[in-house]
Amino acid sequence: MEKPNLVLYTREKCPLCDTAKRILEDFSKETGMRYQEIDIYSDDQLTEEYGLMIPVLTWKSEVIQYGRIEKAALYSFVEN
Repeated sequence: MEKPNLVLYTREKCPLCDTAKRILEDFSKETGMRYQEIDIYSDDQLTEEYGLMIPVLTWKSEVIQYGRIEKAALYSFVEN
């Protein structure tokens, strides 16, 4: 099984993370593209790296959006 190229770094009790998950669920339904969610509290390095930026969305291991995730902007990354 192919690993998803989109990874969403989140944490609990994060309203922006909840919004990002809803956007990615819609995006996934529209495109068939899967994403993986990772809680930054599962790894101290992730907490240090992304703690102030959450939610963070990566595409092929590159940060493409953080804070407010916008669905329209996702299409430009996956089309390239």
